[in-house]
Amino acid sequence: MSPLDRTAIVLAGLLGASGIAAAAASSHAGAALLGPYSLIALSHAPAILALALAPLPRIFNWALIGLMIGAGLFCADLALRYFAGASPLPLLAPIGGMTLIAGWLLLLIGGVFGRDG
Repeated sequence: MSPLDRTAIVLAGLLGASGIAAAAASSHAGAALLGPYSLIALSHAPAILALALAPLPRIFNWALIGLMIGAGLFCADLALRYFAGASPLPLLAPIGGMTLIAGWLLLLIGGVFGRDG
């Protein structure tokens, strides 16, 4: 297992666990920022895990990296806003969102044009 795959699996676990916690907090405490956090975390954790575990062509590693960075930045921004009241870098969520889109587009490109290796 490569370091990238191991890191992705750890991040998927962190996103999954924190996504469930955020969903519960959002539901019970009415924390509005945690609903989107939960959505991003719980929708991207399985995708990250699947890409880390599957033997795929190299372009999918770039898609994996994009999804990991994007989900991490997006969720970090929302968590900072929730816990600290503000994010020290207010563009983290938009940058994370654009990186997520890029990761999904790389996945699409890999599916259309990907080759073994």
